[in-house]
Amino acid sequence: MHNVVISGTGLYTPANSISNEELVQSFNTYVAQFNADNADAIARGEVEALTESSAAFIEKASGIKSRFVMDKDGILDPQRMAPRLPERSNDEWSVLCQMAIGAAEQALQRAGKTAADIDGVIVACSNLQRAYPAIAIEVQEALGIQGFGFDMNVACSSATFGIQTAANSVQLGQARAVLMVNPEVCTGHLNFRDRDSHFIFGDAATAVIIERADLATSKYQFDIVSTKLLTKFSNNIRNNFGFLNRAAEEGIGAKDKLFVQEGRKVFKEVCPLVAELIGEHLQENQLNVSDVKRFWLHQANLSMNHLIVKKLLGRDATEQEAPVILDTYANTSSAGSVIAFHKNQDDLAAGSLAVLSSFGAGYSIGSVLLRKR
Repeated sequence: MHNVVISGTGLYTPANSISNEELVQSFNTYVAQFNADNADAIARGEVEALTESSAAFIEKASGIKSRFVMDKDGILDPQRMAPRLPERSNDEWSVLCQMAIGAAEQALQRAGKTAADIDGVIVACSNLQRAYPAIAIEVQEALGIQGFGFDMNVACSSATFGIQTAANSVQLGQARAVLMVNPEVCTGHLNFRDRDSHFIFGDAATAVIIERADLATSKYQFDIVSTKLLTKFSNNIRNNFGFLNRAAEEGIGAKDKLFVQEGRKVFKEVCPLVAELIGEHLQENQLNVSDVKRFWLHQANLSMNHLIVKKLLGRDATEQEAPVILDTYANTSSAGSVIAFHKNQDDLAAGSLAVLSSFGAGYSIGSVLLRKR
């Protein structure tokens, strides 16, 4: 059995960003046109008029101020309101592969590794753009990595579940090192015509190198002290898009083929589950919550993160204790907690205890206890 460390992280950020103000302008233009086109039906009570949004409403509801996206023009076009990402030929690297490579190359550099040092690739994300061949095998080919690769999906918790899966392979000697990547084009499944959710997601990709501690040379090492996962079935976050849609034509294009959620129920049910899991995880490892120097939490909603940490600490956390990237990246699904980790780790002193945690659809919750080397 080998001791395992995270020795490098990487981040790919799309070139385009959309502010709340830009998003609201597009949404409100759509609302005005819809209400005008359906004025008679609205007057008869047959159609419900749509309500405009505002930048202030978005920030208050979520803590989000802007988001990075793979395509800006298509999203902001009131006639389209969806990203425009043309299909690529089978001889070109896919969009997810391209994003994964950008994050992976940075992670490899920080870890001081090359493709020859990696024995496995895991692509863990909430939205895979095709069924097969696996995106992970494509990433493996693009980077010149020998070994194995596979995809996995546990929605917003894909990264923490991927870290445990990779750590297990390394610990058992099945791989010297594993590259775990999280390419997320969340805007592809977002309904930009829904006032309650059109602002939630952004796009990004993250990467993590998990390797044997005795082979690690990086100055960015974190011991993986322990991992703990939990799933509990819920319909409160759901996306029914899939290959069987063509077998039921009546459902094609319906709202449930994009992201849908019962936000208030998610808030009420998930926050205590996450706090309880992290608390139990620390206790099982004879560690105190007060010893945790940093919480890298899933970046979905600022109020959720504040409440979770307050339940754990018994007080409000400082921004240093629970860093936020949600304001500029929005919810990037599985990539969010890793972005927070990547951007807020170098200042920690050796020996510092930290928690990387994700939570989302499923419900799925992951907790990774890390200690800075």
